[in-house]
Amino acid sequence: MNRRLFTGLALAGLTLAGGGTALAEKPPAEWDGLVRIKARKFKLAYLLPGVDFRTYDKVMLDPTEIAFEKNWKRDYNMSSPAETLTDRDLQRIAEEGRAGAGAILAKAYAAGGYPVVAAPAPDVLRVRTALVNIEVTAPDLQSPGIVRTYARDAGVATLVVEARDSMTGALLGRAVDAQEAGDMPTGQRNRVTNRADFARIMEAWARNAVKGLDELKALSPINADQLTP
Repeated sequence: MNRRLFTGLALAGLTLAGGGTALAEKPPAEWDGLVRIKARKFKLAYLLPGVDFRTYDKVMLDPTEIAFEKNWKRDYNMSSPAETLTDRDLQRIAEEGRAGAGAILAKAYAAGGYPVVAAPAPDVLRVRTALVNIEVTAPDLQSPGIVRTYARDAGVATLVVEARDSMTGALLGRAVDAQEAGDMPTGQRNRVTNRADFARIMEAWARNAVKGLDELKALSPINADQLTP
């Protein structure tokens, strides 16, 4: 699995904080040869100057990469002595998240008029996604005994979406966003509600990614005047 989407946030100084609602550091003007633009649907967006998206009518989706917040497992186990979050739990949550995100993305692109294909071609845009800095408030580990958790939100996650030419691998654009999942002040949290809440933010991200591609096609070729944050 390629880890560039995971490490790229740290290398570019884009650590997200405050429950996924603010940038901890001033974002750079450039990132891997891309120039920062004014983001409408994501907190941050970067594009390759002069890029032309008009030729892309189909998409090829890489499996969604999953990475938890570095200290989430440790902090959860320290604060929840009745349950223990194990590496097997992390693997299960990651597998569920990967499968769910992939299905949501495929459905959104197909509904938006972009058939999802499996092979590169001149009219195919390769889309890579990563969900990083994930924290789940109540992972519902099904431990012995009755354990109920009530929390306002299901957790937080950060999305990184990257667009490349499927033939050459050239990096064309990248966007970053972070969100809280769910808002239920007095609700009980469990595996079912977690899945539903995280699915809702993934569906919103997927719709925004499709709308963003539509807008980029309409604006192409992207000139220097459009690359102003």
